Amino acid sequence: MFRLNVEFKLDTKPEIKRELNSVIDGLSDAATVGLSTDSYYAAVDLGSNSFHMMISRYQHGEFTVIDRQKEVVRLAGGLDESGFLSDEVRKRALECLSRFGQQLKTIPTSQVRVVGTNALRRMHSKAVFLNEAERALGHNIEIIAGREEARLIYLGVSRWSVPDESSRLVIDIGGGSTEIIVGRGDTPLARESLELGCVVQSNLFFSDGVLNLARIEQATLSAKLAIQPVIKQFRVEGWSQVIGCSGTMKSLANILIDGGWSKDGINRSALDQLVKHVVTAGHIDNLRLSGLTGERLPVFAGGLTILLALFEAFDIQDMAVSEIALREGVLYDLVGRSSNKDIRDITVTAMLRRWAVETNHGERVCETALSLFDQVAGVWDVQLDLYRNILRWSAQLHELGLLISHDGYHKHGAYVVGNADMAGFTRRDQLLLAALVVGQRRKFPVDQFEQLPSNLVTPAKRIAIILRLSVLMHRARSSRAIELESFNASGQQVSLTFASGFLDSNPLTRADLAQEQAWLKAIGVKLSFS
Repeated sequence: MFRLNVEFKLDTKPEIKRELNSVIDGLSDAATVGLSTDSYYAAVDLGSNSFHMMISRYQHGEFTVIDRQKEVVRLAGGLDESGFLSDEVRKRALECLSRFGQQLKTIPTSQVRVVGTNALRRMHSKAVFLNEAERALGHNIEIIAGREEARLIYLGVSRWSVPDESSRLVIDIGGGSTEIIVGRGDTPLARESLELGCVVQSNLFFSDGVLNLARIEQATLSAKLAIQPVIKQFRVEGWSQVIGCSGTMKSLANILIDGGWSKDGINRSALDQLVKHVVTAGHIDNLRLSGLTGERLPVFAGGLTILLALFEAFDIQDMAVSEIALREGVLYDLVGRSSNKDIRDITVTAMLRRWAVETNHGERVCETALSLFDQVAGVWDVQLDLYRNILRWSAQLHELGLLISHDGYHKHGAYVVGNADMAGFTRRDQLLLAALVVGQRRKFPVDQFEQLPSNLVTPAKRIAIILRLSVLMHRARSSRAIELESFNASGQQVSLTFASGFLDSNPLTRADLAQEQAWLKAIGVKLSFS
């Protein structure tokens, strides 16, 4: 049963408030008869400073927050200069995830999404920690790229705020990175993620707790230098309002309001007053600020100097502060994946157009690949939606590299999908796509597959074999149907049975299959056809 922990926020939509009241009124009955989890979704954000979990109910196109959990883990603070995680922070993180996992047990796996951000991106030998973390949590963890994090933040802010088609600049200062997005309505127009976070900044400039003007100016200048390269692209788009989100922004807004320096949100004059107060204190241990919690204190100075740099770099006078951030964006993206609004499909379609891919041929390969997949997914242990989706996208994108060069186009295409900014795709997704695209023809690139997370290596090789066979059978680029009667796969054995006379009338396909036998034999797979 869920523990109810509902907070009414200033920017919460009226219809959500009404729904919250309905949930509260009916909670006692639900506790008695048991809650249906069909409409419950959960987002877990493994941030560089804090881990967050949010459980929400989705009805009529809106989310109702049922439960929130937050624990300060300081993952970024536990990384040394080489990116190795300390035992103390590892233990703290895994204990937190175990507690989160207990509450997630009643929610369907397909309705839970867990994302990791900057600290996990930077972590050395992250596979070991991820295996432990996924066991503790009971769910897969997706490490998202910085610009994907920015997209999800903007999605959350735009969907959970009052509908507004005006242009807005959205800024999120996290523990290990800062995301900056400018957009209009629901659409982000420019987005960047900077290696600039309150945990890292505090460790660099305020590890001894000293808070003098020279130190603050030095840290602010350093942050401005990191921001400077991206300023122009945002100024080109322009904005009419500025919105800050994340724990750093909320904490600073609370401090300014409680201190009497601001009536609402954050403004430049209030920040100047806060800096004077901080310098007077002289040391982090002497700070006495209402609104500054003990858990936020160690990263306060770093967050403040980043915000000062942002105000100066973007000439900001006033900033509204939103309670909404990454988690809410993850929830909306998750719902989109279960409907016909998956952003990843939109991304693939855009790439097909940009790279002038012959979509009719790609769709024929895709249709054959999915047909083969459906015949063997259960017995070959590749039945997860992830594998079917990756196979579908890789089939559609398999000729993307042709615009660069026909010679080695599979390698060119793999480089593009592995390194492009692909909205909605995690780093894991792109690594899988790249492996399949490069592995579609010629010698099987075992090394590339072995670089994937260990639990994905075998399934990835299997769906790559399906893609290879599908590409091979459509080499003639004919619209005629492939007369395939059956496809079977078990362990390292794969067999194809064609209609009588098909291979005799298609000698190129027969020759390609014979060559494929040799290439698959090199990786221990026996292919037979008749």
